[in-house]
Amino acid sequence: MSQKDDLSQQSPVYAVREHSPRHRVGVYIQARDTAEAIIRICEAEHAGVQQAWMAMGGAGFADILTVLAVAATRTERIKLGTAIVPASTRHPLVMAQQALAVHDLAPERLRLGIGSGNPLFLENRYGLPQRAPLSYLKEYLEVLRGVLWEGRIDYQGEFFQVADTLPRTAPVPLLISTLGLKAFRLAGEIADGALASLCPVPYLLNQALPALRAGAEEKSRPAPPVIACLPVAISQDEAAVSVAVRRLIQQLAQAGAHARMFAQAGWASAVHGDEAALHALAQALVISGNEVTVRERVHELLASGLDELLLLAIPIVDEAMERKQLLHLIGSL
Repeated sequence: MSQKDDLSQQSPVYAVREHSPRHRVGVYIQARDTAEAIIRICEAEHAGVQQAWMAMGGAGFADILTVLAVAATRTERIKLGTAIVPASTRHPLVMAQQALAVHDLAPERLRLGIGSGNPLFLENRYGLPQRAPLSYLKEYLEVLRGVLWEGRIDYQGEFFQVADTLPRTAPVPLLISTLGLKAFRLAGEIADGALASLCPVPYLLNQALPALRAGAEEKSRPAPPVIACLPVAISQDEAAVSVAVRRLIQQLAQAGAHARMFAQAGWASAVHGDEAALHALAQALVISGNEVTVRERVHELLASGLDELLLLAIPIVDEAMERKQLLHLIGSL
């Protein structure tokens, strides 16, 4: 069996559904800079939150893994995740070195989410052409897993020709970002989890999960968990929530990948401004209401087939108060 084939069978299975709801829900950290991001992560741990995730740009464009390395020294238990690091912005061997540093500081606390990223952003900002992004991501993960998990890699692919070793290993879970069904299938084939970013719940349950399971079945491996990133508005001001949600959907639809996913999910008309479709999409995408209502919805979603939730706060009236409410809600599940 080749190393490529062998790698597809090494991913661990996390029995996340056996964990308590509190261990299956994380918070998406948003901050202006590194110092504020560290404060937010410490606040989350103090509130009893078990998972803190950050994306590129989440700390005023400070490097995510550097921020998490600092956070690892200021916290004790909270798991730290990237959601996501664009693969094309750093070589997998560099990514492995950065992940190894965080793992050294916080063993078994890092989860590394990697994705193709926004192609227009990557092309315009970095001048990096995006060709065959899923094929690139597949090779990237295979190289990264080999060097991190086995301490060695000898890989000859279309995008990477790599031979290298590390003096020690770090079995950091490797997740990939998922929007389209091909990405969910790839996650089922090779990843330790699928990071589903702002996808409507019916789409996740009825289309994405079957695609992920089909990919896992093809490689004779258990299906990895799905971590669904969903927006949360803790407010009973329905008009204000509606305005915020509409703005969010319009922003997402400007990115081609989300627009295609919304269309695949059956909400193409929402992207073009149809009022009824926009309302239906908002109901399928956003968790809103008071703390009791939001808590009930979180429990419903965890029982529906989604393995984990990553909650992104949408500020409505008082951002600081609503953030504290969300942290308290997650920490008390």
